[in-house]
Amino acid sequence: MKIIVTDQASKWFQDEMGLTPGRGVRFYGKVYGKTPVHDGFSLGLTPDDELGAPYAVTQKDGVNYFVPEGDQWFFKGYDLTISYDPKVDGPKYDYVENGEL
Repeated sequence: MKIIVTDQASKWFQDEMGLTPGRGVRFYGKVYGKTPVHDGFSLGLTPDDELGAPYAVTQKDGVNYFVPEGDQWFFKGYDLTISYDPKVDGPKYDYVENGEL
């Protein structure tokens, strides 16, 4: 799994969540909601500076964006692209199939 964070999304996370280099954002699957690839589950995120043993991690502007090993089930088979959507003034999440089984 790859996590791709655009420049505009990185700026949004830094501005809105007060993230600075060395900090992190953890993405995880949570019950309730819907994504383009899951019914009954949605994407959650929280500031988290402890990577532990991540399933996937990328660093953008010194900030770690990661998925913990325990949430592999939610992301398996997909890469996550995070961009900025000016219409909602927030992040947009795109799940791109990667062929991982």
